[in-house]
Amino acid sequence: MSTAESQQARAPPEVRNVVRFLRGNQAGMKNRVGALNGKRVDYFKGKSAVKALLSPAYAKTKNVPKVTTEAEAEELLQSIVQYTFYLRVDRGGQTGSSGTPRHVTVNPKQTFAQDAYFAWFYDGSQWTTYAGGLLMVVIMLAGVMFPLWPPVMRLGVWYLSVAMMGLIGAFFGLAIVRLIFYIITVVVVPPGIWIFPKLFADVGVIESFIPWWEWDLPKKKADKKKKGKKAAGVSGKKTGVAMNEGISVEVAGDESVVSSRPDSRSARVEEIPDEDS
Repeated sequence: MSTAESQQARAPPEVRNVVRFLRGNQAGMKNRVGALNGKRVDYFKGKSAVKALLSPAYAKTKNVPKVTTEAEAEELLQSIVQYTFYLRVDRGGQTGSSGTPRHVTVNPKQTFAQDAYFAWFYDGSQWTTYAGGLLMVVIMLAGVMFPLWPPVMRLGVWYLSVAMMGLIGAFFGLAIVRLIFYIITVVVVPPGIWIFPKLFADVGVIESFIPWWEWDLPKKKADKKKKGKKAAGVSGKKTGVAMNEGISVEVAGDESVVSSRPDSRSARVEEIPDEDS
């Protein structure tokens, strides 16, 4: 047994339950892949672990310490570090080109922080891995021994394969039909009609066929208008009036706006009749 495994074996049952929750899918933590001493490891950010402990899913978990605040979550996560289920690491550069895992090294200072990164040294329950491997072996053996199957089973597999091919063919046929129908409606009744508009959307099987048809209307895009910066403490506008031979010129300028360019001014010209005439 390695040092990490011996440390993990000393962990209380409540701590192990917390670690199983964080390592499982219910926590919803974003795990990244890094390279530690040439080996691939999963690591996470402390902030995501705190968020997982404050989630409703953790509140429903049994036999775990109660966590209601971020301070309690940080304290609990700090107490788990001593059992080496995870250790604080520092991120380095990428191992290769863009998109490859980053190098990570163990930080000598093993304190928990939300902006720090922690590498997993616990893989969780392995029964799903073993079950998947066993299932793959059974499937491969069944495929190799197909000639020895009873005639009834081979006939059933043949019908099943034909049904699957028919289903795939029907799907492609529907896609072609809906495209042809859309092209026709674009010419006849623009902007066109889509049959099963959610057929290729990221929705469930039933939702893919609801609604049956829909107009191909352009999606409304929110207008993003950039508002200029307004200077604080605008008291008013300075107005100057100049009189020159029966012509009044009114000049308005905003004194609160200071820039490198000359102040913008607007001029209004108004004719005034002579009083002597």
